[in-house]
Amino acid sequence: MMTKIEDSADLHIGELIKELMKKRSLTMRKLSEMSGMDIATISRIVSGKQEPKLSHLKLFSNHLEISIEELVGSSDHNKSNDKNDNHLAYDQSIENILETLGTSQFYDTNFTNSDIEMELSKYEQYAQTEEGDRLIKHDFNNKINQINAIGPFIQQLKKLYTRYCDDKTSITDRFLIGSALLYFILSADVIPDYVFPIGYLDDAIAVQLVLSRLKKLGEKSL
Repeated sequence: MMTKIEDSADLHIGELIKELMKKRSLTMRKLSEMSGMDIATISRIVSGKQEPKLSHLKLFSNHLEISIEELVGSSDHNKSNDKNDNHLAYDQSIENILETLGTSQFYDTNFTNSDIEMELSKYEQYAQTEEGDRLIKHDFNNKINQINAIGPFIQQLKKLYTRYCDDKTSITDRFLIGSALLYFILSADVIPDYVFPIGYLDDAIAVQLVLSRLKKLGEKSL
């Protein structure tokens, strides 16, 4: 049975892991033996000296009996608070997600983010239509509520939606943001949402790809 820690998203990932270990009377050494993760790595993650990769979170999820969404949410919450390292965190997130996909048995190992880029290109065109705009504004919050606001990069998606609805957002940025929102809403995913625990990882990659492009567009306008 998966453990539910109240307000887990507000905890530093290290604090959350420490709470889970305490509930199970586990030492770092014991957790290391159970998971196969190096004890020094566990120590650095718990102390906040190292951000965990998704492969680490998957091991914590398996051996501490907590959903990977809660762990990712806790880790992502802390990354989003570090404004100076925000763009670096986005780039690292893509690498970590792809690493996890590369070790998963639930998807085609030939998977690449080029598949997602192709889908985003289609949705960017759709975002330029009245129907696409109406769909985003009508269905985004419904989809958020449908998944009970859990899963990777939900906060980034909400911020992108707010930016999309802002009249000050440029047309170019709005259409680009719209592609990520439509990818999330329509669920025509490269990885189906029901493939737990990686079902929303391609949505996460889509968000990171769009954020990366927005960053580059912003740099060009300077």
